[in-house]
Amino acid sequence: MVRLHITVSGVVQGVGFRYFTQMKAVQYHITGWVRNSTDGEVEIVAVGDKDNVDQFIKSLRQGNPFSKVTDININELADTEPFHSFKIRY
Repeated sequence: MVRLHITVSGVVQGVGFRYFTQMKAVQYHITGWVRNSTDGEVEIVAVGDKDNVDQFIKSLRQGNPFSKVTDININELADTEPFHSFKIRY
């Protein structure tokens, strides 16, 4: 099981990126959450099998048609609270 903290930079707020992220997380059986950061980035905690998380990150790099991802920062987490689904946090 892989646990990652991901920050996505670029044009990612106000363009449906959080909903896109949630859709991809469900598609790849990822649990965790996504939220907008005050600095214009999108912050994600993703938990899942390595192959699924890799596919999820690949999707994030491409983004949705309205976003423009310029950078992704990925850090491993030692442990996280248990998640049963993938939520959008406000």
